[in-house]
Amino acid sequence: MSTADVKKNAEAKMAQSLATLGQHLTKIRTGRANPALLDHVMVDYYGNPTPLNQVANVSSLDARTLSVQPWEKGMGAVIEKAIRESDLGLNPASMGDLIRVPMPPMTEERRKELTKVVRSEGENAKVAIRNLRRDSNEAIKKLVKDKLVSEDEQKRAEADIQKLTDKFIAEVDKTVAAKEQDLLAV
Repeated sequence: MSTADVKKNAEAKMAQSLATLGQHLTKIRTGRANPALLDHVMVDYYGNPTPLNQVANVSSLDARTLSVQPWEKGMGAVIEKAIRESDLGLNPASMGDLIRVPMPPMTEERRKELTKVVRSEGENAKVAIRNLRRDSNEAIKKLVKDKLVSEDEQKRAEADIQKLTDKFIAEVDKTVAAKEQDLLAV
């Protein structure tokens, strides 16, 4: 293991933390209909909890309505129940085989509440990135202790890891700011 391996590993894990933040933020509802909103809804598919997008086609009809088209005839009622019982506060309506999911308009209070949730998610991502920095620095110190790299190389590697950390934290800030802007737009 070299300092380059440690840096590459840290960068990959920090990128993963950023991707995870993006996934968490897609679940936070803005005023618009987004099919990714229903990705974490689990449906009882013959006794097995299954993600909704594996038993139905989810698409957006317009800016305020999602459509869910089950792939099997009998799944409509089960899917409707799963959406209604999810923590999203949505009320689906069945129209034959098609399930329409209207997005209720958001109040100003709810928007402000959601911006706090977005900031919290951003802070969690920053903490994860900082923990990765700490782990990488410890791995480099272990390499120095085992006399595999010099102290000069240690300083350079720690400076590079700090630059990586700063870059990813700036990306988190940018992502959070964009989501807040999206939430507060009426």
